[in-house]
Amino acid sequence: MTRHTKIVATLGPASSSPEVLERMVKAGIDVVRMNFSHGTVDDHRARTAAIRAAAARFGRTVGILGDLQGPKIRVGKFEEGKIELIPGEKFVLDAACAMGNAERVGLDYKDLPKDVVTGDILLLDDGRLKLEVSGVRGHEIHTRVLVGGVLSNNKGINRQGGGLTAPALTAKDMDDIKTAAELGVDFVAVSFPKSAADMYMARQLLRAAGSQAVLIAKIERVEAVDNLAEILDASDGVMVARGDLAVEVGDAAVPALQKKMIRMARDRNKLTITATQMMESMITSPVPTRAEVSDVANAVLDGTDAVMLSAETASGKYPVETVESMARICVEAERSAEVTLDREFLDRIFTRIDQSIAMAAIWTAHHLKVKAIAALTQSGSTALWMSRLNCGVPIYALTPDAGSVARMALYREVYPLLMTQEHSDRDRLLAEAEQLLIDRGVAEKGDLIVLTIGEPIGTAGGTNTLKIIRVGEHQAD
Repeated sequence: MTRHTKIVATLGPASSSPEVLERMVKAGIDVVRMNFSHGTVDDHRARTAAIRAAAARFGRTVGILGDLQGPKIRVGKFEEGKIELIPGEKFVLDAACAMGNAERVGLDYKDLPKDVVTGDILLLDDGRLKLEVSGVRGHEIHTRVLVGGVLSNNKGINRQGGGLTAPALTAKDMDDIKTAAELGVDFVAVSFPKSAADMYMARQLLRAAGSQAVLIAKIERVEAVDNLAEILDASDGVMVARGDLAVEVGDAAVPALQKKMIRMARDRNKLTITATQMMESMITSPVPTRAEVSDVANAVLDGTDAVMLSAETASGKYPVETVESMARICVEAERSAEVTLDREFLDRIFTRIDQSIAMAAIWTAHHLKVKAIAALTQSGSTALWMSRLNCGVPIYALTPDAGSVARMALYREVYPLLMTQEHSDRDRLLAEAEQLLIDRGVAEKGDLIVLTIGEPIGTAGGTNTLKIIRVGEHQAD
């Protein structure tokens, strides 16, 4: 069975060698993530070249996602590398401190003292440690330890309930956007956006740098949850970034928020990536836990476009095995997914010709039980619309634009193919598309397929024709 849900794998020390990358491509990765929080520009450049070489060797499309670091709301460094926080003891977060000790530590985000007041709860190291603010004196935040433990260098800080004012785009992020454009990445993820304005700014910077990359908003702040609709409208997709989000809203609230985000995104024709600790145990174990299997499967059943691996593939012991395990889970979950196309159509209104053709194609494909849908598309929009509703039929997006092929690598249920287009004869193009599907083993003589195309040929947003073909007969049914 073909896998519909896409897999995003983070690159790092464990997955940068050509041999491991090739094995990961064979195992089924669809997009790689380069985390701009780590590594140099030269590291990212080398990994970009390596993944493109590995994908080319196996004739596969693997998109590249550049993930911006965002504001560093973290403690500084300690003289001994770490300290032990004792419950009930006092501890100072000091924006002017150069090197920390058992009594105080510095802050990367110097404006944190302006953001907190007495009684606030600060969560450190993904919520493992908890401090209560007892007072703010200039550049010092005085706290009492509520939940103690080991605190080491550069651990993150969140305020319970959100409300920190750090801007989503830092000077480093602006430089990294230029790097992303230079490397030709296909997707850019913006960390900690609070509003649509953050996403509009990122898009302006991205386009000014000459990139047409798809823009993904990482939902990890309380404010982002409150402004989800406007952020979705300003983005091409969202990442359900469950780590920082869980710290700010509470871990028990995250599953319902995940379902809400995926549903809202699909209703608005946007992409979704579900991320954070999906296969965390496989950093050190060759097999996942049963809870992790359920977590991945539930994200698939929620309708996410992609599931993402972070440390599992970046620094874990079993990067290839993790991808293989995730792929198996996705396929099995999809096998049991209910197709509810008829019900989902009831509340939909179509105002555009190209969108109406896309919807008609999936309706027809579902009810005729065709072998495949072939969407001849320039930008990929037709394939995106088709993929928002689960019709149970694979969608092959045929385009002459190599950039569109890579960007469609993240669309659920869509398999992008590069198709040379040396003329503008519609019937010839449809015949060539049919032959391409035969050559790829997608369809064989006698199979029904649905084809969509637009005229004039080569114009983005121009899909206006649907044709039903029985392979090998070259006639409409």
